[in-house]
Amino acid sequence: MLQLYTHSVCLQHDPGPGHAESPARLRAVLQALDQDRFAIVDRIEAPRATREQLLRVHTAAHVDRILAIAPDSGTVRLDEDTLMSTASAEAGLRAAGAVIAAVDAVMQGTVSHAFCAVRPPGHHATPDTAMGFCLFNNIAIGAAHALAAHGLKRVAIADFDVHHGNGTQDIFQREPRVLFISSHQSPLYPGTGQEDERGVGNIVNAPLSPGDGSYEFREWWDGALLPRLHAFKPQLVLVSAGFDAHRNDPLADIRLQTEDYAWITERLADLARAHAGNRLVSTLEGGYELNALAASVSAHVGALLES
Repeated sequence: MLQLYTHSVCLQHDPGPGHAESPARLRAVLQALDQDRFAIVDRIEAPRATREQLLRVHTAAHVDRILAIAPDSGTVRLDEDTLMSTASAEAGLRAAGAVIAAVDAVMQGTVSHAFCAVRPPGHHATPDTAMGFCLFNNIAIGAAHALAAHGLKRVAIADFDVHHGNGTQDIFQREPRVLFISSHQSPLYPGTGQEDERGVGNIVNAPLSPGDGSYEFREWWDGALLPRLHAFKPQLVLVSAGFDAHRNDPLADIRLQTEDYAWITERLADLARAHAGNRLVSTLEGGYELNALAASVSAHVGALLES
């Protein structure tokens, strides 16, 4: 079984004309998931994350700052890439709340797998800084909720976005109950994610070189990342599902095919089935070429549906 979490306000977060992280991304994703093959997927309106839930990974000053920004019109620029419009704070609460609700659903046995079709994305947001299009760290908030509310001892986060999830790593680098695994292009924004960044032994980074493609991606995952995940025996698998390593994406230089996203999803579903009672929650991160994004999400969600 599979549930889809989303909210209409996530379409109203608008960083402005020409911005890569546009509402059109989510529209493309939702249109792709309107295909007949996904008709059996339950669609759930994402709730708001609470302040308490946000504070598990973010500072009070950061939460207060983001929630206080609601321009009457136009945008407020937080950094060169990260902007907020009137609906952005609410969208951020719903994006984080989607992952929390999905974690609750899989932990309660309501469903085995969930996909959160939300924006803004999250994995660059650090405890005290919004950056890289991200306001709150959605996947980290979900992981922290799993630890605090469900008493889990081993939560795995697998991140295959082309950009390193520096915020997720920063949040959990001293937390041995969370294993963070990432494949990403290097060098590339945000400049982190080298192999020697290991936290307390709970961080595993797999830097891909510009021009790498399916072979190198699958070699990293099969040879190093998936074995490490299996050895950890997670009780819950969380996925930062970025699709910007696709060969057609304009923001990077990795050359994955759509089929690679089905492949990695099947492997992560196998991991969840082997160790986590089949519990897996995935949330949208990057992906900026709309056709490639739609096709890749379809491959990802289709693989989850069949697992």
